[in-house]
Amino acid sequence: MSLNRRQFLQYAGALGALGALGSQAALAQVLNPQRMQPWRNWSGVQTCLPAHQITPKSLDELVSVIAQSTGTIRPVGAGHSFSPLVPTDDTLLSLGYFGGMLSHDSETHQAEFGAGTSMALMGMALNDVGQGFINMADIDHQTLGGAVATSTHGTGINYGSYSSYVTGLQLVTAGGEVLDCDATRNPEVFNAARVSMGALGVITKLSMQNRPGYRLRETMRVAKTEDLLADIDKHVSENQHWEMLVITHSDYALAIALNETEEPATPAVNKAESGGNEFVTLLEKLDKYGSDFPSARRFLLNNLRHFATFDERIGESYEIYSNIRSVRFNEMEYSVPAEHGPACLREILQLIERNDLPTWFPLEYRYVQADDVPLSMFQGRDSCAISVHQHYSMDYHNLFAAIEPIFWKYDGRPHWGKLHTLNARHLEKLYPQWREFTRVRESLDPQGRFLNAHLRSILSA
Repeated sequence: MSLNRRQFLQYAGALGALGALGSQAALAQVLNPQRMQPWRNWSGVQTCLPAHQITPKSLDELVSVIAQSTGTIRPVGAGHSFSPLVPTDDTLLSLGYFGGMLSHDSETHQAEFGAGTSMALMGMALNDVGQGFINMADIDHQTLGGAVATSTHGTGINYGSYSSYVTGLQLVTAGGEVLDCDATRNPEVFNAARVSMGALGVITKLSMQNRPGYRLRETMRVAKTEDLLADIDKHVSENQHWEMLVITHSDYALAIALNETEEPATPAVNKAESGGNEFVTLLEKLDKYGSDFPSARRFLLNNLRHFATFDERIGESYEIYSNIRSVRFNEMEYSVPAEHGPACLREILQLIERNDLPTWFPLEYRYVQADDVPLSMFQGRDSCAISVHQHYSMDYHNLFAAIEPIFWKYDGRPHWGKLHTLNARHLEKLYPQWREFTRVRESLDPQGRFLNAHLRSILSA
């Protein structure tokens, strides 16, 4: 069976219908007929029944909507955050009409996009004008605004998150003021708004620092996790982008390296028709039917490597970075200081094995360069990001609750778009510029119109 990374991660499946609405929501729908369309995120774990779902078509209309609305306003992108950043009973505001490339500069390799632009469309648009992202995450389902708001990232010790490459932005405040922000215009607001979770207002467009377009070569191999960790410095220093997917309840991981090349592209793989479902299905079945026999399950998982080969791929950077994730899941991710990554991962794997925790999704292990953005998970320190996943149909609470204290032990900072249990009292201690961000937020939105219950919990001490 010949597989690539997309196929390794892919699994055919569909979400079941959204569960019945609670009594409060049902009553609200009867009393307010506008509450006819529930919202849910990609995994289905976050839902709400807003009174209004609005998609303004222009900047003037957006300003008017903010001025005339009452209650909480939450901007919504592609719904790919697992944490409850979006849910509100009041107003959901989509920037679906604020999309596309607005301008580009061939000398500076910068480009401006509407904040509602899908990341999946940006790579090709940049390539058409001779540019490419400096780095990309392996999921391009998000909108640009949502990816920047949560400091979404790829991997590579010399590469930051999307937020670190923002050179300018436009923000509409709770008072309807339109602020153009960069390093010289409204610099304090600009600095805070590069990771804001939509708590400062509505970002309508962003300018990104890019680079000339380029191709990447993707190589993959299965190796023992402990062997990979033993040579971790070599792997991350000799490859531009390196990560591994650690197969739980086994001794092995899939190591993935991406490096720039001028060689011609290999034949493209049709994302929609790639045929690696059987591999991931096998992982699921081994967990389902082998969980009562841990030793046998481990033996079988360790020997799966004999049944899979991984083709090398070369293509335009945006084609190689991104993957389709048709297997829905819920996710927790923390970033720990880079030097603590191996120890943190080892402790998580030991806990999963010792307690036979129910999960079959691979753990994702990546590196991200430090930045200077106040609420970026990578502010002031090179980091190792470790992600824990659970299939959407399986309860994630016990698994995440067991593992999360290990992240705390290593001074971990949670990904804003992923599930975690920390509140402002804990988070303030993790971010040196926490109070600076809070001061900016309170000055722009003193009444907290852009704060839902979750944001009040994590931003209000």
